[in-house]
Order: sequence, then structure tokens, then C-alpha cells
Amino acid sequence: MPKRVMQGVVVSDTNDKTVVVRIERRYTHPLLKKTVRTSKKYHAHDEDNRCKAGDIVRIEETRPLSKTKRWVVLAD
Repeated sequence: MPKRVMQGVVVSDTNDKTVVVRIERRYTHPLLKKTVRTSKKYHAHDEDNRCKAGDIVRIEETRPLSKTKRWVVLAD
């Protein structure tokens, strides 16, 4: 099974080797037929502390690295 890759914006980089990435999803509401935006935050591993708040990054699914980290930042 392939690993999921998503793109989002870094909202926090205060933790060591960890960034919080906000992923925004758009879909059409089934009843109202309007476009709805929802977002979810993911903790991602950033080995070299390269990402800063506001950066657009891609994250990839990986094995559990800690209690909350299940994603790793891809080096682009």
C-alpha cells in the first residue's frame, strides 16, 4: 500500500525536530451544494529543523515516531 503524501502550511515550529502542519480540505456539502473548507493539524518530523512557520511543505505517512507523530516532512 502506498504512503499518503499531503501538502500544507507550517503553523508551529517551536518544538525540537517537530512541526505542526495544517492541511486544508475542500469538498461540496451534500445538502447545501456549497464548497466547504475544513482543516486538520498533523505533527510531522523535521530532522534538521529547516521548516519555519508559514512555509508550504509536503508530508508523508510513516511509522509511529512518537505518541502524536505519524508523518515526516519530505525534503524538496
